[in-house]
Amino acid sequence: MRNSRESKAESQFSCSDSERAAFEAGIKLGTMYHQFVGVPLSSDNVETLEKAIVAGSMVQPFVEDVKVKIDRSKLKSKRGEYDYTSLTGDMLDVTLIVRYKGVRVEARMEFIKEMNYPLMYIKEIK
Repeated sequence: MRNSRESKAESQFSCSDSERAAFEAGIKLGTMYHQFVGVPLSSDNVETLEKAIVAGSMVQPFVEDVKVKIDRSKLKSKRGEYDYTSLTGDMLDVTLIVRYKGVRVEARMEFIKEMNYPLMYIKEIK
């Protein structure tokens, strides 16, 4: 039996299952970006931050899988106590799989050099 919160949420969407799955993927990518861009970052905590982004995303509804890579080549060496790098959108490379009912969406966030932009897009809907 579906719980009443799930039924209530479902009743608010006037769209197909594919559109809902795409919506959910977009919300998750936007959340990742806006929650973590600006976080202080160093070679000491980059792997921990990748894992935190994945862990935080995996508890959200309909998320099946997440892979996060932070471009370590953009980290700079700390030259003093007050010097650190902050995570920026061009450092993020994310693959997200969302499954809603029978629909599976693979969404991506990656920096597109030709656009000079961290683009979020749907790679595939099955």
